[in-house]
Amino acid sequence: MTDKQVLYTGKTHTTGGRQGASRSSDGNLDIQLSPPGGNGTGTNPEQLFAAGWSACFIGAMGKAAGGLKVKLPADLAVDAEVDLVLQEGQYLLQARLNVSLPGLDRETARAVVDTAHQTCPYSKLTRGNIDVELNLV
Repeated sequence: MTDKQVLYTGKTHTTGGRQGASRSSDGNLDIQLSPPGGNGTGTNPEQLFAAGWSACFIGAMGKAAGGLKVKLPADLAVDAEVDLVLQEGQYLLQARLNVSLPGLDRETARAVVDTAHQTCPYSKLTRGNIDVELNLV
């Protein structure tokens, strides 16, 4: 049996689904929700997932770079794209992480990205569940 230590629990209260609202227990997140591509003024779950994953992935790249003895560029960026897809009557997600690591050679950048993808909790969550592309841009 392995020890498990919960480091943080994000808590939200959501009402109204894709046309509702969501608020975190600490009040730091308080947003209106709108369907993707709709005329509403709120965000949608796909955007929220993309933001969370890209932020987490940057942290995982920092850890990967440390292990690989590589200094990450200050202007690194991850543009995450999360698609809501209808396939054979089923709703699915698919995603692309477009990673910019200016100044790193392609081989080193690929090693950082691939290592980060193995350790990032969001990447672990998606592995084997949705189609994911990891692109160096």
